[in-house]
Amino acid sequence: VQLVESGGGSVQAGGSLRLSCVVSGNKNSRTCMGWFRQAPGKEREGVASILGDGQTAYSDSVKGRFTISQSSAKDTVDLQMNSLKPEDTGMYYCAASGARYNSRDEFDYSFWGQGTQVTVSS
Repeated sequence: VQLVESGGGSVQAGGSLRLSCVVSGNKNSRTCMGWFRQAPGKEREGVASILGDGQTAYSDSVKGRFTISQSSAKDTVDLQMNSLKPEDTGMYYCAASGARYNSRDEFDYSFWGQGTQVTVSS
């Protein structure tokens, strides 16, 4: 499975960004797709995940502000981020898992993109 992220950048607090992940490879290994982030000096955090049937799950820190979606062909997974806060700053990673349930546990994910930087200034 290959994953390539894009869409990161710098934005002021309250602004929006949309991250995109192009996915290819064995579909059985990407039944659950997730977005993770890691701030300097902090552990990686799972912020959102989505299953093939469209079921989603979010961390409490982003619920109501971020939306994960996927194309009908399951070849892109997007993360729409609204009302951004400085604490949303970090490297954002797209990841693929063969799990049949929604997971924000990084240990469930076998494939990772290279990451895209998001910086939110106050």
